[in-house]
Amino acid sequence: MEFSRVYTAQPSLLNGHIITIEVDISNGLHAFNVVGLPDKAVEESKDRVSSAIKNSGLKSPKSKNQKIVVSLSPAEIKKEGPYFDVGIALAYLLSSGDILFDPERKLFLGELALNGDIRPLRGVLPLVQEAKRAGFTEVYVPKQNAREAALVSDINIFAISTLSELLQYLDIQAKEKMPLTPEKKTNIVYTTRVPAIDFRDIKGQETAKRGLEIAAAGGHNIAMYGPPGTGKTMLARAFSFLLPDMTEEEIFEMTSIHSIAGTLSGDLITEVPFRAPHHTSSYVSIIGGGTIPKPGEVTLAHRGVLFLDEFPEFDKRVIESLRQPLEDKIVSISRAKGSAVFPSHFLLVAALNPCPCGNKTAKQKTCICRPNDLARYERKLSGPIVDRIDIWVPVGEIEYEKLAGVGTAESTDVIRLRVQAARESQRTRFAKANRAITKNSEMNAKDLALLSPLASTVETLLNRSAEKLKLSARAYHRVIKLARTIADLDASDAINDKHILEALQYRPK
Repeated sequence: MEFSRVYTAQPSLLNGHIITIEVDISNGLHAFNVVGLPDKAVEESKDRVSSAIKNSGLKSPKSKNQKIVVSLSPAEIKKEGPYFDVGIALAYLLSSGDILFDPERKLFLGELALNGDIRPLRGVLPLVQEAKRAGFTEVYVPKQNAREAALVSDINIFAISTLSELLQYLDIQAKEKMPLTPEKKTNIVYTTRVPAIDFRDIKGQETAKRGLEIAAAGGHNIAMYGPPGTGKTMLARAFSFLLPDMTEEEIFEMTSIHSIAGTLSGDLITEVPFRAPHHTSSYVSIIGGGTIPKPGEVTLAHRGVLFLDEFPEFDKRVIESLRQPLEDKIVSISRAKGSAVFPSHFLLVAALNPCPCGNKTAKQKTCICRPNDLARYERKLSGPIVDRIDIWVPVGEIEYEKLAGVGTAESTDVIRLRVQAARESQRTRFAKANRAITKNSEMNAKDLALLSPLASTVETLLNRSAEKLKLSARAYHRVIKLARTIADLDASDAINDKHILEALQYRPK
């Protein structure tokens, strides 16, 4: 056989793309060409493949006078990374007649070391999911990626360590056969979430704790403001433990994203993501982008928490670019070489000081900021951004007498039970209405009218308050969403006056 066809895959943004490897061998002076828009890593696969084949006990392609053409199709897609090494090696050996096997409905993934070892890759989970959708029945992956790949059911996953091991299994001419059995499906095991910081251990700050409970129950964005050292960062880090466990679908989604981004530690992500980038982070690292669009922190925080400490100190371009993900739960990135839409359904937790020096609201310290400094600081947060944050809570100074001793406040576990009960109420309400949403913060104006109607007296109260506070249409609807969440925490079917009044208290002053 002088021509062969083998299948592999590569990531395409946050999904997978099936790539066909075709190899043709003809007589002539030695040449080894890879075509199909390969990048430098793919071009260099010629040397990795040649050495791996030689060190696996077979003749190296470079030792023969022959012209080898490797075609990667579709030809118009840029081929990047070391995903094709194993496929190229198998396709060459099949064309040269060194091995014989049926490559149909089999997909091969892996980077080759010079000695024939198969190294792990990023983004294996979405590639296996795409292989299943495309009708493949067997996927061969590096051993280190096997548990991640085996999350996908109804497809056979084979873990391979070396090229020679794979050849002994596939080659029907092999003298010594290597037995390989499909991997067992990876079961999702939820680890016990032990909060590093318990709400019980945080002294005082009852208003902030209440705000965080409401934010967790309804998926609302929240901002905490107050002098330095009052516990804003501590509260934010304790907050993620209030959120319910992710569903199996969310675990798959988050594991795929982090696997492609190279931030996956372990086999899968079962804990709610908590991302806390520094305020000096660049626009691309937060929002995503680059020459070839890649996900940023707003996507890595998808289904979890994005904590922005020292919120006004972030670059103004970064802050303003949060408008789309906060409203639409996606981020659209367009570049000369392509465009992408990444999911970014995160819960924003922002922390900020009242002024550049931080002492504007402090009782025992004096603010040293000049009027120009204060005006410039306030201008860093535009009206549209402030409007998109549902809850604004003050985090004031704590009296020294309260700081000593054991905390007597409610624990994280107790608050979390209330949050879970409120979330369950919301899921039930939306399921009955055939709505594909799960949290109050996701409701639109039509949902509010159908699922959260206001009694005439409550509506009158809200309208008078909105007129007095000069609320925008967006803020008006967000107050109703917030009141609906407060009512759910109270196990109330209807939104009452007290729920509206409490929701109004969390609007920015």
